[in-house]
Amino acid sequence: MQNEAYKLLDSIEFPQDLRRLPAEQLPQVCRELREFLIKALSDNPGHFASSLGAVELTVALHYVFNTPEDRIVWDVGHQAYGHKILTGRRKVFDTNRHMGGLKPFPSPEESEYDTNTCGHASNSISIALGMAVAAEQQHIKRHVVAVIGDGSMSGGLAFEGLNNASTTPNNLLIILNDNNMSIDTAVGGMKQYLHNLHTSPFYNSLRNTAAMKLGAWGWMDDKRRRSILRFNNSVKSLLLGQRNIFEGLDIRYFGPEDGHDVVRLVETLQRIKDMKGPRLLHINTVKGKGYEPAEKNPTVFHAPGRFIPETGERIKTASEGLPPRFQDVFGETLLELAKEDPRIYGITPAMPTGCSMNILMKEMPERAFDVGIAEGHAVTFAAGMAKDGLIPFCNIYSSFAQRAYDNIIHDVAISHLHVVMCLDRAGLVGEDGATHHGAFDMAALRPIPGLTICSPLDEEDLREMMRTGAFGQDGPFIIRYPRGRRQQYGTAPHPAGPKEIGRGRCLKEGGDVAVLTLGPIGYTALEAAEGTTAAVYDLRYLKPLDEKLLEDIAKRFKRIVTVEDGTRTGGMGSAVMEWINDHGYDIPITRLGLPDNFVEHGTPKELYHIVGLDKENIKKAII
Repeated sequence: MQNEAYKLLDSIEFPQDLRRLPAEQLPQVCRELREFLIKALSDNPGHFASSLGAVELTVALHYVFNTPEDRIVWDVGHQAYGHKILTGRRKVFDTNRHMGGLKPFPSPEESEYDTNTCGHASNSISIALGMAVAAEQQHIKRHVVAVIGDGSMSGGLAFEGLNNASTTPNNLLIILNDNNMSIDTAVGGMKQYLHNLHTSPFYNSLRNTAAMKLGAWGWMDDKRRRSILRFNNSVKSLLLGQRNIFEGLDIRYFGPEDGHDVVRLVETLQRIKDMKGPRLLHINTVKGKGYEPAEKNPTVFHAPGRFIPETGERIKTASEGLPPRFQDVFGETLLELAKEDPRIYGITPAMPTGCSMNILMKEMPERAFDVGIAEGHAVTFAAGMAKDGLIPFCNIYSSFAQRAYDNIIHDVAISHLHVVMCLDRAGLVGEDGATHHGAFDMAALRPIPGLTICSPLDEEDLREMMRTGAFGQDGPFIIRYPRGRRQQYGTAPHPAGPKEIGRGRCLKEGGDVAVLTLGPIGYTALEAAEGTTAAVYDLRYLKPLDEKLLEDIAKRFKRIVTVEDGTRTGGMGSAVMEWINDHGYDIPITRLGLPDNFVEHGTPKELYHIVGLDKENIKKAII
């Protein structure tokens, strides 16, 4: 039976169904799609406001282009829920982000309409350019469209892609979905530039007519097109008194257009889709469009959790009596340290709310910097601060820090600069899946000379480690900690007095088997060791290892079990095994950690069970 609320949407299984509708019905499709998203995501949480803002764009793209043969390359899957619904997944959308259900972001493994994996930002232009060149080289008639937005244009890779698109023969169309946001409000010069950018409608109409005439006369081969474009840009700069950054790169610019006028978007896309050469359509949208609570507070409604659709009231889970979230402990401690010492500063790449650096920003705005989606720049910016006497705390999500690996080595480690890096969301993050799990930081960072790498067992440990990073040493200091709270189990011993760098501790005495852990997963190991004779040790530091403690363990125990919430390949267990082998001990070692494959999405409880890092599996390894 047809749902009257979704009269048109119910008739759309795939984009070819959408393309059968007359254009005047598209606004109604958008209203129904937006209503479907509001109802679905109020009960089954996900990335909400970004997809609401991209509804009209999504409908227009699938209406104008022959997907999946034509390629739509999404940048950051936050925008792509509408795309999923229009491409055969509406009836199973209630499984989104559930284990075994729809993936949290577009994935070629899930649908032929998903052209790329897009959990991280700023990669769409480069991937789409590669596809456009591949089509050109293989003489395939195919349109390729890159959709970049949610602040992703601030990422360096986006500019690398733009630069290459300007010099490589291609017919790429770039859609800049400009909503003045990433997760928190967008920052930086690009934001202001896009805000101020304008073009003359009369000028664009005249230019399009001229281009069509020149094409009909056969004057738009690549060499002539580029010469005409340069002349055109010079005339435009003279007439309008501005130099367009995109046209300065020989990329034709159109816009800005109203990104919520679906009929006008369709007309514009139809007009420019067959033009030759790279071009960019700039559209203005509102994050959370069509749902007033999300429009008023797009940061909160980026991923609001469950909420009441009629009122926008968020349904909060009970937190009374639970340990504080690690991110809040970080934010509060950073503010305390900044008040104590004027050298303490905070840096985050577009995540002040997500990492709780907004606490420092509110109290001392001059002491915190949101650099936009630019992780590599965040690290190198911190290096410059440290070089000239400041103590920057650079907070980056673990999986996003992968984008700054060279900066950590080249700009921080080689010069042994006093940068404190806090890697939030280490370990398995849950429903965001493989692109967001903090699986690789320990294995990636451990070989880098000069780094100190630690992980707190609990909130008290995090405070102490932040203080040690600030005042207890003068080189690069890495602190990794997970999303959310520690396990609420017992109380770990916290010996009085100063805690030395590179010193572990015994959490539970025992014999025969020594269980070595790092970070909050130590609480799970303690629970697993209940009722056994196993001893449990918290190493606290991955680098340097506590060699005195390891020597004592090697002499006293018959077997070692290592437990870590990072990849088993090259991580903490590997470090312990190397040390044991290098020092001539012959002790069986069982290493528990994340497997040598990408872990998909699910609740943290489900995922830790699957990878063998829950209480039951650790107990099996012990006994």
